[in-house]
Amino acid sequence: MINNKILSVVLPAYNASKTLEQTFKEIPFDLVDHVILVDDNSKDNTIEVAMSLGIQHIIKHDVNKGYGGNQKSCYDKALELNSEIIIMLHPDYQYTPKLIQSMAYIIANELYPVVFASRILGKGAIKGGMPKYKYIANRFLTLTQNILMNQKLSEYHTGYRAFSAEVVKNINYKANSDDFVFDNQMIAQIFNKNYEIAEVTCPTKYFDEASSINFSRSVKYGMGVLKVSFMYMFQRMGLAKYTIFK
Repeated sequence: MINNKILSVVLPAYNASKTLEQTFKEIPFDLVDHVILVDDNSKDNTIEVAMSLGIQHIIKHDVNKGYGGNQKSCYDKALELNSEIIIMLHPDYQYTPKLIQSMAYIIANELYPVVFASRILGKGAIKGGMPKYKYIANRFLTLTQNILMNQKLSEYHTGYRAFSAEVVKNINYKANSDDFVFDNQMIAQIFNKNYEIAEVTCPTKYFDEASSINFSRSVKYGMGVLKVSFMYMFQRMGLAKYTIFK
């Protein structure tokens, strides 16, 4: 526990067998109460590795539900376990689990209800080897989203996020896409409920085993992100009402 609050780390996994052990061993178990791994019908032995590591809560999807569908199962299980702080960490070791303490304490001390680990604050993305086209796309999308949503995040696309359970309960995450745009729909929902998001600087690593999406999927993701930003703007202006904001 941290400040008497139950802390759970959720790992949305797909073909993560090569990096799962390294990620898991850096988790600070003196603070973390539960580790939840949801395997999205991996083609490798992610489940076997998870079991050998003694991960407490393992869920296997019989069919691939997509990145968003995986997270839905993660948050459902975390809430079922009465978690009060939930940290979503990719098990591909692109982000270091060593930031869990810092992110959790911000929420536990009620400074902010949501914390993102940003690759853009500082020079983490460039130092870690983020491909130039991805860095440029990240900067363009983030600037556009900040303008459309009247916010000031350094990036909207990190896969390392901490939430108070109150936030997860109060947004309609189950109505979101099962694809990669799920993350940005959650951000829009969080801002629509007038929650604030803190950011901490995060080093990152890009290597062959780190998860990534190809160029065509990246384009689809970018278009989806812009659509979500416009939906948020229209919702806030009272020009439309969308199910995800209920």
